[in-house]
Amino acid sequence: MIAAVPRFVLPEVVPVSVTVVGSLNEDVLVAVGRLPGRGETVIGRSAELAPGGKGANQAAAAGQLGPGVHMVGRVGEDPAGDRQLAALAGSRVNVSRVQRTAGVPTGSATIPVEDGSGENLIVVVPGANAELTPEDADVESVRRAAVLLLQLEVPLDTVYAAAAAAGGTVVLTPAPPCLLPDELLGLVDLLVPNEHELVQLTGAAAGARTPAELAALARGIVGPVVVVTLGARGALLVRRDGTPALLQAPPEVVAVDTTGAGDCFCGALAQALARGAELPEAVRYAVTAAALSTTGPGARGALPDDGDVQALLPRTPAVVPLA
Repeated sequence: MIAAVPRFVLPEVVPVSVTVVGSLNEDVLVAVGRLPGRGETVIGRSAELAPGGKGANQAAAAGQLGPGVHMVGRVGEDPAGDRQLAALAGSRVNVSRVQRTAGVPTGSATIPVEDGSGENLIVVVPGANAELTPEDADVESVRRAAVLLLQLEVPLDTVYAAAAAAGGTVVLTPAPPCLLPDELLGLVDLLVPNEHELVQLTGAAAGARTPAELAALARGIVGPVVVVTLGARGALLVRRDGTPALLQAPPEVVAVDTTGAGDCFCGALAQALARGAELPEAVRYAVTAAALSTTGPGARGALPDDGDVQALLPRTPAVVPLA
C-alpha cells in the first residue's frame, strides 16, 4: 500500500529532469583492515548504517547535482524505510512514487570496506525491492523524464516496463549482471556496465584487460551505446558510429571509499544529459563527480554538488581516443 504523503514529498508536477526506477536499501558499512577471502573470517573495526541501494544512490547523486529528480521504488513499513525516504528528500529527490510495502522489510546490503584502498564487497538482500511491479513503473514521472535511470536490483519485468514507458533517454546499469533480453536492449540508449559486468554480459573469460580490449568487447553488444566505468582508470565511451572509443581518465583525488562511485557516475551522467550536454562532455562531468564521491565514507558520504564538480573539471585530464 502507499503510505500517507509525508511533509518532505514534493508534488509530482515539479518539472522532471531525471527519474530513477530502482532499489532502496539500508547499507551496513563495516570497516576492515583487508577484505576477506572465500571462507575467511576477518575482524571489523567499526560498523554503521547508511542509506543505499543502486537506484536510490543514483537518485541522490543526481539530486545533489540539480533539480527535478524523481524516485520510483518500494520500501517496507519499517524505520529503515523512514530513513531511506528522509535521506532521499534531503538530497532534493521527489519520493512521491516510493511506495510502502506491508509485511516485507526494506532492502538491505552488507558492505565490508577495506582501509586504505577503499575497495569493497557487497551482499544485497532485496526485501521490498523485489515487490516493485511493472504497474509501479508506468507513471507520469517516468514518461516525462528527460533521462530515465535503471538498474537490475528490482524485477526484470519492471525494468522492461519502465524502459517501454520512457519518453526520454534510457540509461541502464546492468548490475547485478544477468542475461539481458534483446527486447530490453532495444529500448536502452546507454548501457553503463563496469568492466567486470561487461565481461560477464559478453560471456568472455575473466581477467584483466586493456581499455582497447574492453572497447572490443563493448562493440559486441548489439543495440545501445556503451559507457564502461573503469574505477580509478575513469570511463570508456564506445559509440556505434565507427569513431574511435574514448578513454576519459578522472582527476586525481585521495580515495577513502569507492562504494557507490559507479552510482554517482550514473546520476551525474544523467543530469548532464538532461541539461543537453553532448555525450563525451557528460562522461567527463560524470567521471569528475564520481572521483569526488570517493573522498568520503559510504555510498553518499561525499556526493558532490554541481559547484564542486565545476571547480574540479579543469583538473580532469583530456579525453584520449583509442586507436
